[in-house]
Amino acid sequence: MLAWALAALLCSLLGVKIYVKLHQDSPVLVCMDANRASKETVDPAYLWIGPNENTLTGNGQINVTNTGKLIVKDFMESLSGLYTCTLSYKTIKAETQEETTIKKRYDFMIFAYREPDYSYHMAVRFTTKSCVGRYNDLLFRVLKKILDNLISDLSCHVIEPSYKCHSVKIPERDFVYELFIAFQVNPFAPGWKSVCNDSNDCEDATNRNILKARDRIEEFFRSQAYILYHHFNKTIPAMHFVDHSFQVVRIDNCRPGFGKNEGLHSNCASCCVVCSPGTFSPDVDVTCQICVSVHSYGAKSCP
Repeated sequence: MLAWALAALLCSLLGVKIYVKLHQDSPVLVCMDANRASKETVDPAYLWIGPNENTLTGNGQINVTNTGKLIVKDFMESLSGLYTCTLSYKTIKAETQEETTIKKRYDFMIFAYREPDYSYHMAVRFTTKSCVGRYNDLLFRVLKKILDNLISDLSCHVIEPSYKCHSVKIPERDFVYELFIAFQVNPFAPGWKSVCNDSNDCEDATNRNILKARDRIEEFFRSQAYILYHHFNKTIPAMHFVDHSFQVVRIDNCRPGFGKNEGLHSNCASCCVVCSPGTFSPDVDVTCQICVSVHSYGAKSCP
């Protein structure tokens, strides 16, 4: 816990926190505050220091202008860290022409982030004649196949399906038997990488597809309720969808090297932010774990 506490303290003390989406360009960082920008500045000079105490000069990825502005292009995990700019300028007394050099330092903590990978946990109920017999298992398998076919073109699929049969006492009615069915809709069906189109931000594509899959499945169960009320008269099938039983909850996961931390990154609480030194994330989870031997950003293992 000591490493995490020190990282949190460091971030709280060191300037502005800025979050840059992975493979995107950073915002323009200005080596001057608003008060100084509104005044005349004599002989300004700017010195940018990046992570690992490196002096930043213009190159293909780092753009430093002659007015002290910094842009980092194609931001990567390894570029995360403390960026410091020192502004030097002069004040000149009119009566004596005496010059005094003033220095001001501006700190920016920059973190790479990526969107979480979405999946959805869903639950639904169907009535049945009994909790014994092969028909319950048959309905369960048919339903899974229907749902998989419904979303297969989106490279999504149903995983971890399960069901249990329960007897349910309905107010002012006798006991009925119901199947409580649960499953997860996941955007990583075999061949899912084909939706990336060589994009670095593949979670954007997979998240768009999983949202479409969620909408299709919701519409499917809405149609079951419609059919039940509009296409059957007095004879209702023994096995049918229980209206209003459909429930859906979004589940977020972060890629290795990234995690969520609302306390440390309150301005990007829903983001998967790069793991800071002293932490790592080895698998698809939502948090970075403590590892004091890690000294870089985005660690995926603990040496």
